[in-house]
Amino acid sequence: MMFQTSVATALPLVAPLQCPDTADAIVIVAQSLQPDLAQGFQIDALRLRVEMERAFGGSDSDGAWDWKLAYEAGEVALVLFLRKFGRALLARSGSPAALLPTLAKVAGLLPTHTRRSEEMERFQQFSTPLPMGLAALAAAQITPRDLVLEPSAGTGLLAILAEIAGGSLTLNELADTRADLLRRLFPGRPVTTFDAAQIDDHLEAGLRPSVILMNPPFSAVALVDTRTTEATARHLRSALARLAPGGRLVAITGAGFAPDAPTWVETFARLTESAHLVFTGAVSGAAFAKHGTTFETRISVFDKCRGGEMGGVTADLRQPTSPDVAHLLSRITAEVPPRFESDQAATASQSRSSLFAGNSAPSTRKAIGISRATPVVQPAQAIALIEAEDLTYALREGRDNDDTARLSDAIYETFRLQAIDIPGAVPHPTKLVQSAAMASVAPPKPSYRPKLPAAVLCCGLLSDAQLETVIYAGEAHGAYLAGSWTVDETGDTVSAAPENAADAVRFRRGFFLGDGTGAGKGRQSAGILLDNWAQGRRKALWISKSDKLLEDAQRDWSALGQERLLVTPLSRFAQGRDIPLTEGILFTTYATLRSEERGAKKSRVEQIADWLGHVDKRDSHRAWSVIQAGICDGDQLGTRPDVGRGVGVL
Repeated sequence: MMFQTSVATALPLVAPLQCPDTADAIVIVAQSLQPDLAQGFQIDALRLRVEMERAFGGSDSDGAWDWKLAYEAGEVALVLFLRKFGRALLARSGSPAALLPTLAKVAGLLPTHTRRSEEMERFQQFSTPLPMGLAALAAAQITPRDLVLEPSAGTGLLAILAEIAGGSLTLNELADTRADLLRRLFPGRPVTTFDAAQIDDHLEAGLRPSVILMNPPFSAVALVDTRTTEATARHLRSALARLAPGGRLVAITGAGFAPDAPTWVETFARLTESAHLVFTGAVSGAAFAKHGTTFETRISVFDKCRGGEMGGVTADLRQPTSPDVAHLLSRITAEVPPRFESDQAATASQSRSSLFAGNSAPSTRKAIGISRATPVVQPAQAIALIEAEDLTYALREGRDNDDTARLSDAIYETFRLQAIDIPGAVPHPTKLVQSAAMASVAPPKPSYRPKLPAAVLCCGLLSDAQLETVIYAGEAHGAYLAGSWTVDETGDTVSAAPENAADAVRFRRGFFLGDGTGAGKGRQSAGILLDNWAQGRRKALWISKSDKLLEDAQRDWSALGQERLLVTPLSRFAQGRDIPLTEGILFTTYATLRSEERGAKKSRVEQIADWLGHVDKRDSHRAWSVIQAGICDGDQLGTRPDVGRGVGVL
């Protein structure tokens, strides 16, 4: 293949197409560029500008298009090139190392991404360069029997490599224009537009990919203004949860996201509870330079566990950063082990052979089977339900409860459930006591049945005492305080309302949790939220003394099997702006609630009330009114052991 420089001044003058659809216009530009790539012509910025102005009917200075769209047109041209020639190039090359120089030269024909748009910066839309995509493809070892998911598919550069390797595709992309491009480039393939950080929550339960290729944002979170280092971990956790047992996940991340980095030790410990990290290797920033960044990156390969198998880290962590993709690819070829394969699949190896099956690294793992996942219809984009069931418990009859008859002369008595029995509930891990006065009076018999995932009971995620708290909290929240009331316009004065008053309101009962140290009040509070979450109430507020306690709240929510980053700090959202989350647990502090209006910017309390959507505007002037919508962390005030959490719902 010869590579030449095209002369932009020799291009014929053509009339503008005036294409009204952005994605269609980008494809038209790409179709005009693809023959130049095939002939090895260099495409400079001037040539790209001419084609963009022709397709969009105007210039970038007029606002008809921007350079982000122009660069995406070049990437789409690469997709079209690979669709036409890629399969033959892959088959003829014989090895990834032999193919790499050709793909690098083809990608080098396009202009370097030197201009960035606001959207590109905000969502960190740095598409995977072809050489890095080839390295990821070699690590994935895709076969014709694989269903490949790309959660952040971008313009399809990774997806087209997976397709020409023989895999079936299911794609997801949050950005609208890119999703439209994917539908045009991969007709007949499902394309969804979910937040990839929650991909497992949204896809249909029957969709289980055997391979996942991903290049997630390194620190950008959808609908959140500020950056967070947890973004990559959030994407990986959700993707691993979706991956079929025995499947392989290949991720391109920042170089610092490594199991031996002190910041990420705990994160990788959690990731490898359900998967083996079989390879990780960093590469210099030159790998992404063509696409507008010199940030050092790495490729990590996870093989998901099967059955009761334990995960862990088997990758060699001693290797230095590779100076280029060629060196990284040589490491992948030598070190990435073969994928798990069943005996039945081995006998049919001719029908499922990988174009890159020649990785010679020995594997000491026992081979098992992976059934090919079957693509399903495109799922509806709705809030995903979690599997939960009503908690079963039995009421104790008076004659069955002889605790009061067995009281001692001590000040404190051992705590026991007095009004209910919860079959299968585990005892609290530490000894709990209550005052003799409290032990002498049995609590009322509840009727409320919380809805919780089965693992909460069968795996002992909440003890019997903590489950009792969830029950009584739900019992309280299901009723109202006595009487009706009127609230003045300031929200400061509440008065008893006359009978049949038109503007009378009622206040839902709250629940005060006064347990002392060791009862696990954070876990109890998370259990109350999980009960409401399982019933479809997907907006909650968690108020604490200090923002340093955010990790405690995330830990307690995660301990119940939920995504820890659903607990999102209010500080991520600028005051005065709407909170764009469709669901989540908003974490804030008492001090933040006191933030007043600033010019045209509404107060923090009004911002929260607007997000909750069902808080009476008359109540939004006072922080106490909003506390009804969530959890108030009173136990962190640190003054008395009997101070607890005030919990309520609207």
